[in-house]
Amino acid sequence: MSGSLSRFGLHIGVNFWEAVNLTNWDPSSTIWKEVLTVAPGNNLSVCLINFGTGTLFVSSLELRPLQDVMYPFVNSSVSISYFRRIRFGQATDFITRYPLDPYDRFWEGWSFSYNTYPWMTLNTSSPVRRLPGDNTFQVPEGILQQASTLDTNYSFFEINVAVGPNLDPTNLQLLPIFHFAEVVDNNPNRSFNIYSGDEMLFPDFSPSRSQVDSMHQNGRFLHNPAASFLLNKTNNSVLPPLINAFELYSLVRMDNLTTDSNDVKYMKEVKKHYSVARINWNGDPCSPREYSWEGLTCDYSKSNPNPRIVAVNLSTSRLKGGLTISFMNMVSLETLDLSHNNLTGGIPEYEMKSMKVFDLSYNQLDGPIPHSILQRYQAGLLDLRLEGNPICSKVKDTYCSNKKNTTAAMLIAVIVPVVLVSLLVVMGTLWKLYWKGKSGNDKEYAMYEEETPLHIDIRRFTYAELKFITNDFQSIIGKGGFGIVYHGTLENGDEVAVKVLKETSISESTDFLPEVQTLSKVHHKNLVTLQGYCQNKKCLALVYDFMPRGNLKQLLKGGDDYSLTWEQRLHIALDAAQGLEYLHESCTPSIVHRDVKTPNILLDKNLVGVISDFGLSRAFNDAHTHISTAAAGTLGYFDPGYHATFKITTKTDVYSFGIVLLEIITGQSPVVMDPQAVHLPNWVRQKRANGSIHDVVDKKLLDLYDASSLESVVDLAMNCLESAAVNRPTMTKVASRLKVWLPAISGTPRRTDSMDTEIPRQFRLMISRARNEGRSFQSGYTNGISQTSLFSGR
Repeated sequence: MSGSLSRFGLHIGVNFWEAVNLTNWDPSSTIWKEVLTVAPGNNLSVCLINFGTGTLFVSSLELRPLQDVMYPFVNSSVSISYFRRIRFGQATDFITRYPLDPYDRFWEGWSFSYNTYPWMTLNTSSPVRRLPGDNTFQVPEGILQQASTLDTNYSFFEINVAVGPNLDPTNLQLLPIFHFAEVVDNNPNRSFNIYSGDEMLFPDFSPSRSQVDSMHQNGRFLHNPAASFLLNKTNNSVLPPLINAFELYSLVRMDNLTTDSNDVKYMKEVKKHYSVARINWNGDPCSPREYSWEGLTCDYSKSNPNPRIVAVNLSTSRLKGGLTISFMNMVSLETLDLSHNNLTGGIPEYEMKSMKVFDLSYNQLDGPIPHSILQRYQAGLLDLRLEGNPICSKVKDTYCSNKKNTTAAMLIAVIVPVVLVSLLVVMGTLWKLYWKGKSGNDKEYAMYEEETPLHIDIRRFTYAELKFITNDFQSIIGKGGFGIVYHGTLENGDEVAVKVLKETSISESTDFLPEVQTLSKVHHKNLVTLQGYCQNKKCLALVYDFMPRGNLKQLLKGGDDYSLTWEQRLHIALDAAQGLEYLHESCTPSIVHRDVKTPNILLDKNLVGVISDFGLSRAFNDAHTHISTAAAGTLGYFDPGYHATFKITTKTDVYSFGIVLLEIITGQSPVVMDPQAVHLPNWVRQKRANGSIHDVVDKKLLDLYDASSLESVVDLAMNCLESAAVNRPTMTKVASRLKVWLPAISGTPRRTDSMDTEIPRQFRLMISRARNEGRSFQSGYTNGISQTSLFSGR
C-alpha cells in the first residue's frame, strides 16, 4: 500500500495547517502532527485534502484540552504547529508523555549523537519551582530536574532542528521557547547569550537556581530558515551554557473565517433533507474560498463578521419532496434557484426580507402562494418564477410566464415615454449622421427573429436591443476566431461584453440553441457568466459579464510600470484550473473547452480569473471523447497529439493549460523568437538544461518569487505537456497541486480579532499515522476531502 501513498494536506477548521508527505515513508515508523489551536465553538473540524497523488488515511486522532492561561500567544487568529519538543539531560530516544506530563505532550529525548559537542548531563533531586502564578507552559518537574551542558573548556553549543520535506524553509516562521533551571547545588557563575541565526534574542542570561525561566519572544515569530539556535557563554561567565528543555513551533495562520454558524446549520439541514450528494459538500460551506460548496455564492465583505450565504443554486439537482423552511432561515439569502426539480406540495409562509429572486419554475408545486410572498412580488421587491408548475393552471399571473413583473412593467410604461420624448430632438439631429440604409438593415434583421422551442432561463436579446446596449457596436474590446466582442451597458447600468459571431458560424448554427440552453445552467466562480443571447438567421450573439481587467495575455505583456506578482500569478492559474475542472468533472455531459489560452482567461476587478469562450465549445459524451476533423485551438496551445489520433478529450485542455502555466512563469508567448521560432516548452527545456530554473522566470518579477514553488509549478506545467495524454494529470489534480503551494507563499495579514471569552480556549490536536497499526481512518471522504468533527466540551 505504501506505493500508493504520497502527499495530502491538513486543514484545521477552514485554515491550512500542514502538508503531509509520505513519498519516502518508512512503514515501520510513526508520523504525528500536532497543532495548538483555539476551538471556535463546541466542535472542531479537521479536513484531509487529497492532492491527487495518494490515499487519505489517519490511524488515530486525539484531542487534549489545555488551560486557558497556557501558550497565551495562541488565539483565534494564530495557531502553532508542533516542530520539536525536546527534553535534555540523559540521552535517550524514549518519548516522555503522560503521566509525567499531565497534558500528554510528547517530549523527545535529545540524542547527543546529533552533535559532536562533549556533552555533560546535570541533574538534581531538589524541587524545581515555578514563580507563583506562572502557569504559561507548565513543563513537568521531572524534565526540569535534568539539564545538558558542555565540558568547561567549551563556550557554546547549537540546537539544530531538521526542516522536513513538507516545509519551505524560506517562508518558515518559527516560535522557539527555551526552558532553563540551574541544577548545580553551589552558586555557579553561568551566563550566556541566546541567538536565532544572527539575531541575539536574549543577552547575558543567567538561569535561576532551582527555578524555571521560560524564555520566549512573547509570541513574535522568527524568520530562521536553518532552524538553528546558538547558546554562547559571555566573557564574564565561568561555566558554559546549559539547557533543560526546548520547544519549537511554526506559525499556522487562521486568517480564513468560518461561515456564519446559522447558515452552516441550515445548509446542512438542506443537505440532509434533500439527500444532496454534490462532490464537495463537506466541511464549511464558504471557507476556504477555493473549496466553497458548488452552487453557493457567499458574501465575504468586511461588513459581515463571518461569510454569509447570499445565493443557492440547486437547479436540476433531482430534489424531491416539499420545500424546507431551512432556506428561509438564512437571513442573508438573496437568490434561491430550485428550478427544474421534482418539488411537490405547497409553498410555506416564508419571511423573505432579503430575497430578491425566488425561482421555483418547472417543479410539481400545486399549493397556494402565501400572502407575504405575493405582497413582495406585487411591490416589485421579489422576482418570483413559477412557470411550469401545476399551480399555474389555477392562476394567471406574470410569475407563471417569462414576462416581467407587472409593477415593473407599469413603471417602464410611464418612464420610457418621458425619456423618449426628451431624446427625440437629439435622435432627430443624429439621424442625419447615420447611413439611411441602416433602418432597412434593422428591419431585415427583425424579420428573422423567431421563437425558440427550447426553454432557456437567460435573457434573449433582439438585434435592436444589442445595438442599443452597445451604442451601435461602437466599442470593440476584443477579436477572436469566432467573432468580435463589443462593450455594452444594460438598462440597469451593468456592463457586459457582447460577442457577435461571424457569418461563417451562423451558417453552422444548428447546435447553437441547445448549447446556450446547456451553458445557461453552468455556474462557477471561475467561469464567465452568460447573461443572455441573440439568435436569428442573420445574427448570433452571446452576452457575458464584462471583465474590467482584460485578459491574462494583456497583463503578462503589459508595460514595465505594472507586473503581476508571483502570488497573483499562482492565484490566477488556480482560478483557471478550477474553471476547467468544473467543465470537465461537474458538467454532465462533460465540456471540453478546446481553445484554452491566456486571451481566454479574463480578470475581474479583483484579479480573479474566469474562463471565457467555453460557450463555443461542444458538450462531450460520457466517454469523454469526440472524433472531429475540424478541431478548434490556437497555434502553440493545441495538443500536437491530436493530429495522430483525431480525438479531443479533457487531456487536450490539460495540454493547453500547461502552455498557459509556462506563459505565467516566463512571460513569453507560446512561440518564442530566440532568435529563431521555438515552441515555449522546448525553450524552457533548453534554458533548464543550459542553466538554472531561474533563467526561465519572467524578468518583471525582479527575483521576487518563491524558488521552491517555482520549481514545482514548472514541473507541473511539463507534466501537463506530456506527449502521451494518459500521462497528463487531470485538471482536478492540477488544481489540487496549485492549492497546496499557495498557502506557503501567502502574505495575507493576520487577523487580530479579540477572542470571545465565553468560548472554550485552547486544545492540542494530534494526528498520528502509523502503518503498522493495522488500519486507517477515513471519514466522510468525497473527492479528496475527508473531514472529522470533534466535540470539544469542557
